[in-house]
Amino acid sequence: MMRYLTTDEIQALHYWVIADYGGSHGLRDAKALASLVVTPQAVLFGRELYGSVHKKAAVYLHHCIADHPFIDGNKRTAVTLTGVFLLRNDVWLRAAPQELENIAVQIATDHWDIVRIAQWLQENTEEI
Repeated sequence: MMRYLTTDEIQALHYWVIADYGGSHGLRDAKALASLVVTPQAVLFGRELYGSVHKKAAVYLHHCIADHPFIDGNKRTAVTLTGVFLLRNDVWLRAAPQELENIAVQIATDHWDIVRIAQWLQENTEEI
């Protein structure tokens, strides 16, 4: 059974990221946060839109970066919550911190889509 992140967990992770790395605390867009919580769980005609753990993780990473739910630290929060989601579902994200930072910037600047992000995640994770 897939274990998703809740609104409170995502906000707590954001708070931790800002406390640890600096920046401004706070929610910028409540609708973007709500979308971030429910989109990985989306079902259409009885089928999951994002059927693998990598696609679901890609949705978390993409939406947090692209939709800017928070005032500051969206890329850092995106990487953190994606790692937590994967770990909670027995998948280890083995990329180094600098590589994760670079990927987050690439996703933002090159407008990576869910499929491309999921492929990168699949290449850089392993089941535990």
